[in-house]
Amino acid sequence: MNFFTYNGQSSADFGLHIESKNVFSAPAFDATFQAIPGRNGDLIIPNNRFANASVSYTAFVAHRTIQSLADTLRAIRGWLFAEPDRYHPITDSYDTGFVRYGVIKEGLDIEEQLNRIGSFTVNFSCKPFRYSEAGNESVSVATSGEVLNNPFLFTSRPYLRITGSGEGTLTIQSAGSNRTWTFSDIDGYVEADSEQMNFYKDTLLKNDTVTGSGFPLLYPGDNTLSFSGGITALAVTPRWCTL
Repeated sequence: MNFFTYNGQSSADFGLHIESKNVFSAPAFDATFQAIPGRNGDLIIPNNRFANASVSYTAFVAHRTIQSLADTLRAIRGWLFAEPDRYHPITDSYDTGFVRYGVIKEGLDIEEQLNRIGSFTVNFSCKPFRYSEAGNESVSVATSGEVLNNPFLFTSRPYLRITGSGEGTLTIQSAGSNRTWTFSDIDGYVEADSEQMNFYKDTLLKNDTVTGSGFPLLYPGDNTLSFSGGITALAVTPRWCTL
């Protein structure tokens, strides 16, 4: 039986039978097209992001009595609309090995759809990328010069835990990039979250103790991670992603 999970619970827990999943188109690349008088073709001004993707599941629920159906639908609404102000992980039996992050964006009239067509559709607004579950595992980098290979065609925004003391330097080198960051106040460890665009330790921001260009990125192919000075080891959650 096909299923999907959302916010830590499976559709199967509610007796939902998934008929189909609809996610055929890639998310739109966010760019502004500017017409220039006297110039053929619009000027493309990229905003360097992809828009959210729409992912939907069509399902039906078997029931023996009106009361059991009402109880089940009440539980489904409670599940899907809990914490609607944040993204939650979504996995399913159609796309094993990957996770999306999405949220219910619009109302869900289950009863009306069930009465009209015998099934109903759950629509999620999802972040554009699918993330490899393997890429959500932490990788230990104990020796300077170790290589991480990004198996996809899209640059990932990793999380790093940088262990050490005092001042240290981190360099990530790939085929198209060679970028270095200097950390001036490492006290046990410092964290870098390139998705959130912050350096920090626990709840204390450390952006003012780091110099370098932007935040660490892992480009498609091989990425060599080198460190020196007070940095003694890294733990990297690469967050490999694809459309």
